Amino acid sequence: MKIRSYSKQELAMLYFPDSDPRIATNHLMRWINRCPPLLEALAKLHYRRSAKFFTTTQVTMIMEYLGEP
Repeated sequence: MKIRSYSKQELAMLYFPDSDPRIATNHLMRWINRCPPLLEALAKLHYRRSAKFFTTTQVTMIMEYLGEP
């Protein structure tokens, strides 16, 4: 997988390719919210819940905690 900036929906569809985009996004965000160390790491990288995109560094951190899609 190429490390780059992804929209929340794009990244979610990589993790849940057979799901509806909205449902996939909800699942991904649930995974992220249930991992306090990941949330803490993302907060240090200036992550905001209202953001529509994950930065390259944030994507790297998500993959470190959740694994590659």
